[in-house]
Amino acid sequence: MTRALEVLADAETLAHRVAGWLVDLAVSKSGDFAIALSGGATPRRLYQTLVTSPYREATPWSRIHWFWGDERFVPCTDSASNYHMAQEAMLAHAPVPLLNIHRIPTEGGISPDAAAAAYEQDLKRFYGAARFDRARPLFDVTLLGLGPDGHTASLFPGAPALDETRRWAVAVTGESAEPRITLTYPALESSRQVAFLVCGSDKRAILNRLLDDDAELPAARLRPAGPCHVFADAAAGPQA
Repeated sequence: MTRALEVLADAETLAHRVAGWLVDLAVSKSGDFAIALSGGATPRRLYQTLVTSPYREATPWSRIHWFWGDERFVPCTDSASNYHMAQEAMLAHAPVPLLNIHRIPTEGGISPDAAAAAYEQDLKRFYGAARFDRARPLFDVTLLGLGPDGHTASLFPGAPALDETRRWAVAVTGESAEPRITLTYPALESSRQVAFLVCGSDKRAILNRLLDDDAELPAARLRPAGPCHVFADAAAGPQA
């Protein structure tokens, strides 16, 4: 598939470019605007940028709903939590209605499988249907990272979650130190716009494989309903 690549000078320039892109998309659409967030250092800088001028003033915070593409099965106060990172970097510093924050449950004695099922039900309530209509995507924007092994969200090479076609969210165990909850391909693909954020020279080789549509990479198997963008810094981008 075609992925529109944009190479920015550095991580800071990338954060400002994507912040402006997100705000423009949100302002141009009336009604609810749904974003699936990613974890990691590159998105953190983006989230911090969104709550600075001029982005903070221009963002229609009351209309935006915040979801997560994946989450580690740790308490929400844990530094490893993707929710905690987004809360600390952005959500706590903006006028975000609490009902617009759709956190993946990880506490209260719930199991990873039950957490995935509960998150799926939240997604279905927001979407208003139990099955996807490709003409009516769930998310307006899905932000994704790119792991050194080609994983995205918590879709790891060889994991059973790669073959899930019915569930919207599943538990992932045995692929990392702690269980995780991840959106599946059907949910991630139900997006008007998808954006990979990739920074650092250590990502150059795997980014080249993504741009070559290497089918062995979970990230390359994603086929979203709308355009797929790749925002990379110069360190990660292809060499001229």
